Amino acid sequence: MERLPKRQRHQQLSRLIEENPFLTDRELTRLLKVSIQTIRLDRLELAIPELRERLKAMAERSYDSVRSLPLHEVIGDIVDLQLDKSGISLFEIREEHVFSRTGIARGHHVFAQANSLAVAVINDEVALTSSADIRFIRPARLGEKCIAKAYVRSSGEQKGKAKVEVFTYVGEEMVFTGNFVIYRSTALGEREGAGRHADSH
Repeated sequence: MERLPKRQRHQQLSRLIEENPFLTDRELTRLLKVSIQTIRLDRLELAIPELRERLKAMAERSYDSVRSLPLHEVIGDIVDLQLDKSGISLFEIREEHVFSRTGIARGHHVFAQANSLAVAVINDEVALTSSADIRFIRPARLGEKCIAKAYVRSSGEQKGKAKVEVFTYVGEEMVFTGNFVIYRSTALGEREGAGRHADSH
């Protein structure tokens, strides 16, 4: 197969990363049909940072602060968060997350990423999972990067329960989906439009 001229390849590389900043160097090698060394050199020439640095930059500029739990308790790195709307986190499958014989991720790690993101996206001091309807579509494997995307379908401020949908992908392929009902404390001591906050401890 004929290689693209360098200039065209650079344009394609820039466009691909702009469209999907989560692409790994390995995925880019597949899409552009060049070696991983070529991708790394191209990135250097174009001053495109590696994935981890891109995610850090995204996180610094684009997310609200998590209110419902300490940041270190979120499984995966949050790279985008709009409270009561949506959120994105990235979780890399490492040796400690897999079955040693198969290299397949233990399901509870993939679930934990989705569950903690579903809680983190809630704009409340207290948010707890009430129920979850989940489906594992295919196993995640050692070295893969799971990208979870959460969408708040109803914020539940009046009734105290929010509905959050989470989809987890590896590259373009969906590996997990979950519908979470999250209990939130807002409804206990605060009504929308009220000018005062009531503590309920």
